[in-house]
Amino acid sequence: MSYVPPEPVEAGTDMAADADRGIGFDQLRETGIYGFDSRDVRSRPFTLLRAQVLRIARARGWRIIGITSPTPRVGKSFVASNLAAALARTPDLHTYLFDFDLRRSTIAKNFQLSGDVGISHYLDGTIGDLRQVARTIPNEQLTIFPSYPNVAASDELMASTRMDSLITAMRQLPENSLCLCDLPPVFANDDAVIVSQKIDAYLMVVEDGVTTRKQVRDSFRLLTPAPCLGTVLNRYNAGFVADDYGYGYGQGKRYGGYYND
Repeated sequence: MSYVPPEPVEAGTDMAADADRGIGFDQLRETGIYGFDSRDVRSRPFTLLRAQVLRIARARGWRIIGITSPTPRVGKSFVASNLAAALARTPDLHTYLFDFDLRRSTIAKNFQLSGDVGISHYLDGTIGDLRQVARTIPNEQLTIFPSYPNVAASDELMASTRMDSLITAMRQLPENSLCLCDLPPVFANDDAVIVSQKIDAYLMVVEDGVTTRKQVRDSFRLLTPAPCLGTVLNRYNAGFVADDYGYGYGQGKRYGGYYND
């Protein structure tokens, strides 16, 4: 991508240009990334989620979607990673996954990426070219912008002019692009609130039996007026359920769940 902040990129440029660092995909299941393989039963919730996200986003012209949760450790980054992987298999669509959970970044770990500089180092001015951050999965339509540890204050980075320029660049990507943003939990700090006002909409991830109604209600209130695209119920346990296609979900599974518009 031809991008020198704070100037925006030209429409139609590729943020992933020259970004392929040879990331493998065979071992990703070890970190819970199943969305690339639709033949793996564990990918099914994410292919279903993909269909709903694309249906609503395309109908409303949304191209920058955040993924957050009320509290930490409910699986939002797990959902974001697998949804991005599932979207990467959509014909004529390129997916960009940005790790904006700067204080507890896990996207790099999920995709087994190593490095020293990431999104936060771009936002604080340490680096000036996003191509130093971008990683494209070979043979997949997915580009990842990971984050690595940084002492800079995350709330200041989220509210910076560089962040605004990055959002502008995301909006100028080709129409066959979709940006997913892994955001911090709403109650962890005010980062998710700041970013939610800059993007198109967000998904809310909640954990079955853990997240309370009050937490969800207060999260929606804090993120207003940003629209909620839907909610994802993670780690849903309801005994064993099988269907006519031969898929089953039993107790002890890492996730399950449903999607609500």
